[in-house]
Amino acid sequence: MWRLATLGAIANADGASGQVDGATVCEGVQYRNKNDAADARAIWLAVQQPGNTVAIKTEAQQAVLGLHRLRQQLVKFRTSQINCIRGLLGKYGQVMPASRRAFDANISAVLDRASVQIPGPLVETLREQWAALTQLDEQIARIEQRLRHWMSEDASVQAIGAIPGVGVLTATAAVATIGDAKTFKSGREFAAALGLVPRQVGSGGRTTLLGISKRGDPYLRTLLVHCARSLCTHRSSFSPWADQLAKRRPFNVMIVGLANKLVRVIWAVLAHGRPYQPDFTSTKPT
Repeated sequence: MWRLATLGAIANADGASGQVDGATVCEGVQYRNKNDAADARAIWLAVQQPGNTVAIKTEAQQAVLGLHRLRQQLVKFRTSQINCIRGLLGKYGQVMPASRRAFDANISAVLDRASVQIPGPLVETLREQWAALTQLDEQIARIEQRLRHWMSEDASVQAIGAIPGVGVLTATAAVATIGDAKTFKSGREFAAALGLVPRQVGSGGRTTLLGISKRGDPYLRTLLVHCARSLCTHRSSFSPWADQLAKRRPFNVMIVGLANKLVRVIWAVLAHGRPYQPDFTSTKPT
């Protein structure tokens, strides 16, 4: 992947086309041993095949994605630490509900009760790990503040942030991931690139639609699904289409369908360069 990014940067510097093939395209034409010569041959063969290209990201977009990755790692580590503390206390009969709010509300009293039966060194270590969670919260908050600052300076991120259900995390991640929205011909193509369309299996002229393909960036796809879930409580503020879909399909199917619709709206806002309009109705060109 880094070789494709390097070649794209060189192409931009030379004034060539600012697009490259996706890394997965090269996997189908690479065989036998993996080395620099084989990689170069696979890239040379892949770029000659018809297919969709990937827009090269700017340094600012790559930096934003780096912030998202660091935040994601900190959140995972924070969750792991909370679960570890809960698990160790559970061995001594001190059980707490499985949520961060319940953990913060009960951890102090639980440690005081546990100090009677748990050896002192372990209790002190648990208190230190509990205090370390505050540092993780501060680091995550600082990263989110930097993302908000970038959002305040980027018009595209602000336009996406006006869509109901889309917050600072989804808006910044979407703009940084998509690169140039005009690389995709339609919103449906962008949704397919993120794996939010049905997977197809067919033979003999008969095609069967399965669950979503889950291709593309799983982080952005997760954020979009969370956005759709948050809209479930305020469906009337987004579109009556969601209410009609909820009557015909199961809950999770409705969530994914709503996430797919959000992706198409995001693409339309970025590709056409216009603000989000709740009452906008698209028409086919004549």
